[in-house]
Amino acid sequence: MEVHDVSTARLRHQVAEAGSGVPLLLVHGFTGAKEDFTDVLDAFAAEGWHAVAPDLRGHGASEAPGDESAYSLEVLADDVLALADALGWGAFALLGHSMGGMVAQVLALRAPQRLTRLVLMDTSHGSVEHVPRDLAALALAVVRAEGVERLMELATQVDTPPPTPAEARVRAERPGYVEFGDRKLRASSPAMWAAMATELLDTPDRLPALAGLDVPTLVVVGEEDAGFLAPSQRMAAAIPGARLEVVPDAAHSPQFENPDRWWEVVSGFLAAGREVDA
Repeated sequence: MEVHDVSTARLRHQVAEAGSGVPLLLVHGFTGAKEDFTDVLDAFAAEGWHAVAPDLRGHGASEAPGDESAYSLEVLADDVLALADALGWGAFALLGHSMGGMVAQVLALRAPQRLTRLVLMDTSHGSVEHVPRDLAALALAVVRAEGVERLMELATQVDTPPPTPAEARVRAERPGYVEFGDRKLRASSPAMWAAMATELLDTPDRLPALAGLDVPTLVVVGEEDAGFLAPSQRMAAAIPGARLEVVPDAAHSPQFENPDRWWEVVSGFLAAGREVDA
């Protein structure tokens, strides 16, 4: 695996990349980063994939426009397509996690001919339903006025829901995991945070449109990811031929919380079409 910059017609992304086979793009979620998938890029490469995980705009080490108007699910979907073009890809397999899964849905509905396989991971077909709106409004005001660092400081002073058993386990067993999450949040642009937090809480429902999607699709969700279980079930039921996999002993990031089962499910689904896609 190597990390480097890729400039598109739109902006500069930093990406992690491994392999030279069939194209596979792995897209992180809100305040995530390419490092959410760097553990598995070499393994995908060994299975015949050209696996790329980018930092989306406003995340990690990619460019971060300072205006909130520069961010939306549509804009991020355009970025993903532009990145695929810059990599010289025609059609490619796409995995999207959380917000990245919403970006993947927008892309799939707009340009299904560009996708060979689609993995929607711990995501929703519409507005995020489980986040208290009053708390979100307060966080939004803090980020706009004082930045993400101040939000992190204030978060230590309020009661938050306890982690799920799977989250607590990975925090205890994986050295530096909590600090890893903090670094990703600190690297997030305040303009991105404000724009995307606003959109994720109020975005049109894509479920009716997904019922017409013609792309082989896997919907995967951690069994402890309560806020995304029902949306995942609805998407799997709506998308023709889609398969639902609920990963046991996992929450919102099953690639960390139950990596063996997650790998079995995701790599197996992708491998089923790799020779055809090549």
